[in-house]
Amino acid sequence: MSDTLQQIPLRRIDGSPSRLADFAGEVLLVVNVASQCGLTPQYTGLQALYERYKDRGFAVLGFPANEFAAQEPGSNDEIAQFCETQFSVTFPMFEKIVVKGEGRHQLYDALVGAQPQARTKPDGQLAARLEAKGLTAGRKPDDILWNFEKFVIGRNGAVVARFAPDVAPDDPAVIEAIEAELTT
Repeated sequence: MSDTLQQIPLRRIDGSPSRLADFAGEVLLVVNVASQCGLTPQYTGLQALYERYKDRGFAVLGFPANEFAAQEPGSNDEIAQFCETQFSVTFPMFEKIVVKGEGRHQLYDALVGAQPQARTKPDGQLAARLEAKGLTAGRKPDDILWNFEKFVIGRNGAVVARFAPDVAPDDPAVIEAIEAELTT
């Protein structure tokens, strides 16, 4: 893992300090999440991925963010309770952060810098729907599009893939990227 990415200060959802270095040698799927989004059911797929691969050195890391239509308005305690009671989330969750625009967290600066473009679904409908509703005004080409955008970080710390929010956790492209990194 690059030293810079590895050492970025983070906080778990319970407020305890953390860094990506705590997960050194693991394959990671970093996801910005939200509780009140049409994509919120992806928590089920993220939890299933975590359970499927965690014994092989894999972790999903959830980062709540409220930049997209204010779909994550809750406190960290409320978010943690929601994730546990509604989706039985056991993968590591972190405090709410900013993932786009003014005040973007250093972690997302590094992730976006390493993978400026997300792989999208062939139909690309999510971006078009968001644009039609005026929800992408002022968006830069490398900005996070919406909740549930995904970054794969390999065991060596390299950011190897980025997937658009409408690419589901169980999409073959996501599985392929994770499995390729688990075999290295």
